[in-house]
Amino acid sequence: MRIAIGCDHAGFPLKERLKAFLEDGGHDVLDVGAENGDDPSDYPVFCVEVARLVARGEADRGVVLGGSGQGEQIVANKVRGIRAALCNDLYTARLSREHNDANVLGMGARIVAPELAMEILRVWLSTPFEGGRHVRRLGLIDEIERGER
Repeated sequence: MRIAIGCDHAGFPLKERLKAFLEDGGHDVLDVGAENGDDPSDYPVFCVEVARLVARGEADRGVVLGGSGQGEQIVANKVRGIRAALCNDLYTARLSREHNDANVLGMGARIVAPELAMEILRVWLSTPFEGGRHVRRLGLIDEIERGER
């Protein structure tokens, strides 16, 4: 799977850990930055690029990281076609895929330990969309996004 990943300075150490985890798992990783954790950086610059790569089909999924993951997930959701979910635990990671077909995962590097983050990412990547009653709901979200509701 091709996965885009981006972060701000707070998410940089976790991004590096998750990149290695993904590459070890055979995934193709598109790293859009930040380049280091020392210099302050603005998460919208990196997170919108992750979302755009996913929306254009240049990445299958995306991961956005920051201190809390809140702003990063909000930015990703501004891009049409993106369903970004903030998942700092295994339960929401699983449900975001099963029920919402989330295509971007947000996590807070100051909230989630690296070992848990890898497990969240593993669950999120391996959980399929359930379909069924959720398809209609995603259709309603799409209508809202297009301004039809």
